[in-house]
Amino acid sequence: MKSTLIIFFSAIFHLSYAQDLAFARRTIDSLTSSGYWGRGYTKDGAKKAAEFLKNEFQLYGLKPLDDKTFFQQFSFSVNTFPGKMEVTVNNALLVPGRDFIVSPESRGIKETCKLVKKDSINFANDDNRIVVSLKDKLTWSVSQHKTQYTHVLINKRAIRSFPKKIKINIENRFVKNFEAYNVAAYVKGTSNPDSMIVITAHYDHLGGMGNETYFPGANDNASGVALLLSMAKYYAARPAKYSMVFICFSGEEAGLLGSMHFSQNPLIDLKKIRFLINTDLAGTGDEGITVVNGSVCKNEFALLKQINDRERLLPKINSRGKAANSDHYWFTEKGVPSFFIYTMGGIKAYHDIYDRAATLPLTEFEDLFKLLIKFNSALNSKSSGSKD
Repeated sequence: MKSTLIIFFSAIFHLSYAQDLAFARRTIDSLTSSGYWGRGYTKDGAKKAAEFLKNEFQLYGLKPLDDKTFFQQFSFSVNTFPGKMEVTVNNALLVPGRDFIVSPESRGIKETCKLVKKDSINFANDDNRIVVSLKDKLTWSVSQHKTQYTHVLINKRAIRSFPKKIKINIENRFVKNFEAYNVAAYVKGTSNPDSMIVITAHYDHLGGMGNETYFPGANDNASGVALLLSMAKYYAARPAKYSMVFICFSGEEAGLLGSMHFSQNPLIDLKKIRFLINTDLAGTGDEGITVVNGSVCKNEFALLKQINDRERLLPKINSRGKAANSDHYWFTEKGVPSFFIYTMGGIKAYHDIYDRAATLPLTEFEDLFKLLIKFNSALNSKSSGSKD
């Protein structure tokens, strides 16, 4: 009878994680759909994503972090491309995203002109301030500035010879005060509610380039948001001793702006944060995970490794030092003990149109979820104090 009960509860335990994987896939499918338009700066993509997150938190029964609203509003400048995105080189019409991208700080322009070779990969028309560069791989980003030139980057495989002539029609719109929103919620702790474990992830991505091409951002960072929401659901049903706080940041791709704003205008006492875990690029894991600040928060890293070795979850956990490469950074600067965890191996799509839900393997998503739940449980059972 005892062994039967063990088998039964073990089956229920593993089924719950399988359900979390299915939930994660649905979440990533939603956030990478065209309706959210890359969770960026045109077609209300970022705002729609913020509303999605608010609705999810409400559905699970979480409370707004300040007990008033789930949103923390801030603003910043951004150069956007809401309209025409047409480039023809040597009479060949190029496909946005696949064959070319426009550098995000570029101005809009409509012109037909010749190009002069500058070197083996760069070509220009000085009169019209147009620069064309040949690239092996196209990756896009976000700019808070607009320059007085237009820079087009072309996939080398898209054209048969050096670019000699270009016909270009690109529309840009510089937005001085783009309204963005951090989305924050919490589950109150059962016995030590004034101490907090904070889970963070950025939900914004690159948005769209023109009115027909958008960047889905499945691994970066719909995967991290799915992991955060999975934990929010888990703790809403199973409150921990400490309060569990969940913050989805916007403006990460523009320069860690949402997390910077929160750290400067915190909705909680940062000194009461027992630990912060930032998740980004959570969709692979063939080669394990890397933990930024692993060599800074040595006790917590040792604990994470111990749990993983005991449970045999992830193939490898790599330690990395301090780095300003995601939203944990501003909290680290404020003295908050923090990890930034990202998965390694698998697909190489990043900041391009190929970072799609359909090809995101989620290889170690379940095991990473299990590891973080067990890690948080261990933190809940230990006293505060952290860094060596």
